[in-house]
Amino acid sequence: MPHSVSPEASPTASLEEDSTLPDAPAADFDEGDTVPGGTDPDSAAKEPFKDEAKLEDLFDDDEEEDEEFPSSSAPDAKVESSPPAAPLQLAPAAKYSDPEVMLAFYQRLFPFRYLFQWLNHSVKPSNDFGHREFAFTLQNDAYLRYQSFPTADLLRKDILRLNPSRFEIGPVYTANPRDRKTLRKSTAFRPLAKELVFDIDLTDYDDIRTCCDKANICHKCWSFVTMAIKVVDAALRDDFGFEHIMWVYSGRRGAHAWISDKRAREMDDQKRKALAGYLEVIKGGAQSGKKVNVKRPLHPHLARSLNILKDHFQTDILEDQDPWAAAEQTERLLQLLPDKILNDALRKKWDSAPGRSSASKWADIDALAKTGASRNLDKKALLEAKQDIVLEYTYPRLDVEVSKKQIHLLKSPFVVHPGTGRVCVPIDLRRLGKFDPLGVPTVTELLGEIDTWDAVSGGDGENREARKIQDFEKTSLKPYVEYFKSYVAGILRDEKGVKREREDGDAMEF
Repeated sequence: MPHSVSPEASPTASLEEDSTLPDAPAADFDEGDTVPGGTDPDSAAKEPFKDEAKLEDLFDDDEEEDEEFPSSSAPDAKVESSPPAAPLQLAPAAKYSDPEVMLAFYQRLFPFRYLFQWLNHSVKPSNDFGHREFAFTLQNDAYLRYQSFPTADLLRKDILRLNPSRFEIGPVYTANPRDRKTLRKSTAFRPLAKELVFDIDLTDYDDIRTCCDKANICHKCWSFVTMAIKVVDAALRDDFGFEHIMWVYSGRRGAHAWISDKRAREMDDQKRKALAGYLEVIKGGAQSGKKVNVKRPLHPHLARSLNILKDHFQTDILEDQDPWAAAEQTERLLQLLPDKILNDALRKKWDSAPGRSSASKWADIDALAKTGASRNLDKKALLEAKQDIVLEYTYPRLDVEVSKKQIHLLKSPFVVHPGTGRVCVPIDLRRLGKFDPLGVPTVTELLGEIDTWDAVSGGDGENREARKIQDFEKTSLKPYVEYFKSYVAGILRDEKGVKREREDGDAMEF
């Protein structure tokens, strides 16, 4: 894979240098900071950022021309943060976890400009970005917290220097995160704002998905994520009026929602907890009893959710998952029905027909109820029980702890998942049903696509006078970056409008 990366950005060379970015704050290091991997404090002090801790202890799971992405079509074009240097060739059989591969990805494909504009809410640097916490997971699993950067270029420079395997995004603080130890009062350093976030993880569906378990996924069980996105997105837009909602594939078995509306970013922990509670319906672990206990009449949000989920229940649950194929699973279904006599009749029928499909068993409930198998059957109670069953098998299972606190860190969009090599790309809701998590490109595939493009086009020599082709445009990452760009543009338009209204309001008061 003949991609050139700058030796100056090599992780080995960079980590050994005792240098600080020109306009970066001074480094700080305390004796109490831990350095994973057995590194002694003296050698660790050579690195500029030292807020390290074990990963498992800290992490839960414009119209102007773009100059951010290097373009192999214009070798004479200079990128300030990556000065020209002799090329470092990647090994032909390089894997996505190799440092050289990650470095090439950050240099040539990561959308730093749009990430900056998204988090900064403006094209001009501000505290929305400068006081934002970033946390890096390094190649040796060291975890650096409380990193911050005044500009996108400084963020890019440090990522190329440290070459993290991934990085997370935290809140905007009242002060620069790097300066927190210099503040006289600890209360002077507190979270000020952060996007409202939600996390959907397929491992939370292990007690009802039959096709896969743990970290494994397939197209059948991905439908659980599709259902969850539809329900949560509708609630956030229709019930709370949020507009700037971006869903991002986690890289393996889930999705994250980032809500960037100003109202959402400024919500305190109490409001976040209340909103998460509003969306939480499934309660109890895998061994608990009835997981759905909702009041009647149904809240409009639940009524809308049932309407969204009913077709998915028939196809994605009854047909694809066949959740009550086994005897133990069948007993679970009977436990959720309210009438003992009807249950006995159903059990007898199903015992006499081994292998009966879940779709047939679901139809049997109404069929036997209509025959009068139970004279004292409460039809309303049966209907409500069936609604609860549909919700239990289709309603979103959210990791609500992720949503409750401003300080929670969440993996950045467009990083590479260390376990799969897939890029954490945004999901276009206009094509939600067609999104294929197993078809999301891996980092090595993307770098290979650049090679193929350059080989076919001859390095773009013919197009030297035309618009420069950015490297991401040569790859299957292009639609995801363009979607992100359009999403960010919408935020910038609204933020400009809010600022203009505020200025007009001040003028009228004067």
